[in-house]
Amino acid sequence: MKTESLWYIFLSASLINNFVLAYFLGICPFLGVSGKMETATKMGSAVTFVMIISSVCAYGIHAFLVAINAPFLQLISYIVVIASTVQLVEMLIKKMSPTLFRALGIFLPLITTNCAILGLTLFQTNKGYGFVESFVYALGAGAGFTVALILIAGLREQLEFAEVPKVVKGTVITLLIAGILSLSFMGFSGLGS
Repeated sequence: MKTESLWYIFLSASLINNFVLAYFLGICPFLGVSGKMETATKMGSAVTFVMIISSVCAYGIHAFLVAINAPFLQLISYIVVIASTVQLVEMLIKKMSPTLFRALGIFLPLITTNCAILGLTLFQTNKGYGFVESFVYALGAGAGFTVALILIAGLREQLEFAEVPKVVKGTVITLLIAGILSLSFMGFSGLGS
């Protein structure tokens, strides 16, 4: 593994290789929960929390499975950790903010099947990151996910006041905006050189 600074790992995960806008992982909550800024921010926070916990646990699981010569159990172990963490987050949100729980609806349990989180654990393992690098990578990926959600939510809120032709109203305009956002994030790819 080539050594990378922690700042570069964070910047790469959040902007250069944004999980939503560059890898197209986690599109379901990106399109489903991004109607309002408040729900987008809180969903981003929940996904970031799950990413950090899953990343830290994946580091430990990987080290343990390599030590007992059972790396073939990696994927199923990661899925169990992600599902458990999401269940914990779901219980916390339901207890602390029932209105947010209702606003997030089906998208909260769908964090479990959010491919961005599973992708995070697999990417960090393949890159050979240590504990601190894994933590920073998860933090950057969560920040990037949150930024993408907030950007699309802000744009969708502004669209409510705009005159949009009926042909592109709704899902079509959202997908167009998501594509343009994705193209704009490609401009960050030069930072990785």
